[in-house]
Amino acid sequence: MTQACRLLIGLFFKLLAFAQDAGPEALVKKMTEEVLAAIKSDKQLAAGDREKAVKLAEQKILPHVDFEEATRLAVGRGWKEATPEQRKKLIAEFRNMLVRTYSNAIGTYEGQTMKVLPSRVKPGDDEATVRNQFLRPGGKPILIDYSMRKTDSGWKIYDIVVEGVSLVLTYRSEFDAVVKQEGVDGLIKRLGQKNTPAPAIGGTSPKSK
Repeated sequence: MTQACRLLIGLFFKLLAFAQDAGPEALVKKMTEEVLAAIKSDKQLAAGDREKAVKLAEQKILPHVDFEEATRLAVGRGWKEATPEQRKKLIAEFRNMLVRTYSNAIGTYEGQTMKVLPSRVKPGDDEATVRNQFLRPGGKPILIDYSMRKTDSGWKIYDIVVEGVSLVLTYRSEFDAVVKQEGVDGLIKRLGQKNTPAPAIGGTSPKSK
């Protein structure tokens, strides 16, 4: 093995260690800076390009999300009733729903910036809230909190709270009602329907022409 290869391998493991050991505040700051920088540098993305927004969310945001915990909180009592296989399906569908939510948020970019506020995380803590201010030109700052937990692969986001409103918990009452009426499989079906793109008007797509 050459010296260059050894250096590259060493650098890789150092970066991997940083991703796992970075504190919640540093992780959120890095993530938001990378997302905003990507939007600013791509006119199509800033203009709301759906495909690019989804790709950016997949690359920069979703690796830092704890989808199992987010789904468990959103599903509530239905999570306890679900079998391991049903839980896998719920996580997959809820993940797809959050992809749409994040990509839609990316598509509404109009020159905003994000300021990460100081947080109080003590050594040994496995839960944290990272507070941010979403700054809009000419508008009032919006307070956004990232609820995070420490996992075996580092800190992960499991909820986003915008001006006191939880993104994950807003779904709970809706999901509870569906589970009561249609069971866990009914909820999985409903989520699948929501995540299925609406057919193009006229029933044709550009590829079918």
